Amino acid sequence: MKRKNVVRTKPEQATVNSLRLVIFSLLIVVVGAIASPASSQCTLQNKAFSAGECVTYNLYFNWKFIWLKAGIATMTTKGTVINGESGFETELLSISSKRVDFFFKMRDTLTSVITERLEPRYYRKGALEGKHYSVDEAWFSYKDGLSIVEQKRTYKDGSMIQTTDSSSTCIFDMLSMLSQARSYDFSNYKKGQRIYFNMATGKRVVQESLLYEGKENIKADDGNTYRCLVFTFVEHGVVTEGQQSDQNKEVVTFYVTDDENHIPIRLDFYLNFGSAKAFMKSIVGNRYPLTSLVR
Repeated sequence: MKRKNVVRTKPEQATVNSLRLVIFSLLIVVVGAIASPASSQCTLQNKAFSAGECVTYNLYFNWKFIWLKAGIATMTTKGTVINGESGFETELLSISSKRVDFFFKMRDTLTSVITERLEPRYYRKGALEGKHYSVDEAWFSYKDGLSIVEQKRTYKDGSMIQTTDSSSTCIFDMLSMLSQARSYDFSNYKKGQRIYFNMATGKRVVQESLLYEGKENIKADDGNTYRCLVFTFVEHGVVTEGQQSDQNKEVVTFYVTDDENHIPIRLDFYLNFGSAKAFMKSIVGNRYPLTSLVR
C-alpha cells in the first residue's frame, strides 16, 4: 500500500459513537471478497441484486437489562449513468429514534456509485452525529495495474483531511464492497476460513477480515425464519506503506441469507459498554426468491 500527497488541516478527532458502529458494520456484513489484482480493474459480474431493491432494518441497544429500539436503517439501490456508462447507485439512510435523539441525534446518508461490473467509482458519506458533522468523499481510478483512491474528509468548520492511496489489490468503500461481495459463491467456504480485504474510510485505507462460522436458522423482524451463513467481522487496523497495525478486534457477528441474494438478516455487535443488534424488517425488490426461508 502506497500513500502520497497527504494534507492535514485539522487534528484527528476521536468520538465514541455506537450507532455509527452499527451502521458501519451493517455495510460490510456480507463482504467475502478476497482482494483481487487491480489489473483486473476490480470488476465482477453482478449475480445478486437489481435496481429497485430496498432493505430496512430495526436497530436495538441493550441498556442494562432492557432492549431499546435505537432507530432504523434503509438501504436502496437504483440504476444510474457514470460517464456515459450504465451502473448502480446505492444509498444507506440511518436515522436514530426520538428516544435516542434525546441523548444522541444521528442522521447519516451514505451514497456509493459503481459500474454494472461492480467497479467502485465514487463514495460519499454525510454524517450528523450528535454535535459533530462531517462529509467523507472518495474517488476511485485505475492505472498501470494499481487501484487508486483519493479521499477527503470535510468538517463542519470547513477544515479538511485529504489523502491519496494506491494498491496492487482492489480498494473498496463500504457500500461498493457490500455490492461486489454479494456476488461471491460461499458454497465452498469451510468453517474457520478467513478472508481479507482493503477498505477506504474517508481518511485512510484499512485492512479488515471475515471469519466464516458456519450456518444457523435466524428469525428476523418480519416474523420469518431464514437459513443463514454466519460470519464474524474483525478489524485489524491501518495499512500504511505496506505495514499494518497489530490490533485485532472482533466487531460484529452477522447472519446473511443462504441463497443467491445474500441479504443480511441479523447482526450482533460487541460494544465497549454493552451490546446491540440489528434485525431485518422488510425486503422489497430482491432479485431472486428467498429460498433460505425456513418453512
